[in-house]
Amino acid sequence: QVQLVESGGGLVQPGGSLRLSCAASGSIFSINAMGWYRQAPGKQRELVAAITSGGSANYADSVKGRFTISRDNAKKTVYLEMNSLKPEDTAAYYCNAEIKKYRWSTVSSDYWGQGTQVTVSS
Repeated sequence: QVQLVESGGGLVQPGGSLRLSCAASGSIFSINAMGWYRQAPGKQRELVAAITSGGSANYADSVKGRFTISRDNAKKTVYLEMNSLKPEDTAAYYCNAEIKKYRWSTVSSDYWGQGTQVTVSS
């Protein structure tokens, strides 16, 4: 069984910062890309940032220059550093990972965390 557990969400004032963490555990041989998505009420889930196992990152235009994604492969953990937060960043944030469970697996499967709420409000 594979689990992704997120932490670090909360309430923050506009202009503030938060750091999200997501740790993968369970039957894992390797992890390819990891990423963060978010979903605001009444909106579709959208990609915020993603990072490959080699460390190459890409970001949604709306967060470029404010958010930084990073990962610790040894800890099977991905982070999202969020600065200069805006009310429009308010959403449930979900961690995603492409995981190969066994050495002999031919494909990777997508796994999701349970989500952590980020609310930006004064």
